[in-house]
Amino acid sequence: MRKILLFLMIAYSSALMAQYSARFVVTSVATRSNEDIYLSGTFNNWNPQDPQYKLKPFSGGRKSIVLINMAPGTYAFKFSRGQNKQESTADGRDIAERIIEISGDVSNEFVIEGWKDDYPEKPKAFTASPQVKLMDTAFAMPQLNAKRRIWIYLPKSYSGSDKKYPVLYMQDGQNLFNEKTAFAEEWGVDECLDSLQGKGFKECIVVGIDHGGTKRINEYNPYDHFQYGKGMGNEYLQFIAETLKPFIDSKYRTLKGRDYTYLAGSSMGGLISWYGQLKYASVFGGGAIFSPSFWISPQIAVDAQQWDGMDMLRMYFYTGGKEEANAVNDLNKIAGIMQKKKNAQIRTVVNPLAQHSEKYWRQEFASFYIWMSNNWKE
Repeated sequence: MRKILLFLMIAYSSALMAQYSARFVVTSVATRSNEDIYLSGTFNNWNPQDPQYKLKPFSGGRKSIVLINMAPGTYAFKFSRGQNKQESTADGRDIAERIIEISGDVSNEFVIEGWKDDYPEKPKAFTASPQVKLMDTAFAMPQLNAKRRIWIYLPKSYSGSDKKYPVLYMQDGQNLFNEKTAFAEEWGVDECLDSLQGKGFKECIVVGIDHGGTKRINEYNPYDHFQYGKGMGNEYLQFIAETLKPFIDSKYRTLKGRDYTYLAGSSMGGLISWYGQLKYASVFGGGAIFSPSFWISPQIAVDAQQWDGMDMLRMYFYTGGKEEANAVNDLNKIAGIMQKKKNAQIRTVVNPLAQHSEKYWRQEFASFYIWMSNNWKE
């Protein structure tokens, strides 16, 4: 017995002492690509110019750094060129903290779109199709004591018919239709739907809800977090289900039933789109869960196990093989739990070459839409 206990203690200690390496590779930089680039984050107290964290030249004109002896866990980080020279979006806006989860050796590639002190001057193009309208620039969100820009995509047939349409509610509205407002690049939802519907696929309305900027991670998180603070995901979902959806149903010709009402989003938006289907199963009949941030709380698996709704849920899970270290395992774990529910229709897709970006979500959107629309009765 003592030998068994000793073995278990040694095994447990070894697990706690496990150390891994993480390679960070910058593949391209919008400006000042010849200057030194530093990695700063929770692992070095966010020092923006720590010489021990300076990237070195790598093959193909890239720059990289390898951190060794990293304990398992979740780390936040950004790139910089020194004090007050942090990375930014292509038009100089702040970016959210990048996240990496370490549970094994990992290598990720990154693109720096701009710097706070020097970003590309070329303005981004306005690419939204005529089917996309700004429904409101400051729609009231009483549950969050906030206002938000709301986009709406109406099928080409909408104005010339009395037909009613399913509705897809999507997170991160800035990134869905318009390159000019997108964080990195747009999803191209409008062009995709125009093309599919031109080929005879079913039509739907898409409502895009802008994220809350610096509050994005809180609004899309139903759980409190030791680093990011109070989760406001429940209030955000209450807004969609009890304020926004009734307004859309009253103003537009919609099919109001849950089987014609879906949620979709990516990253933290994927997390809240998944959670929303559990919390409001009588409102939302399914949705797309792209690259969900399932790393953020162990409670996610508990909630998945405990859900035992009577209504059919249809969930389209997707992630990339070159995302965070545990992205595929986390996705398969939650999708696997949901797959065992008697009232769940699950599809799981893993693109082994895909990274965590709009580029790959855009590529997958058509497949999700076709799968989703096949569930709609004429």
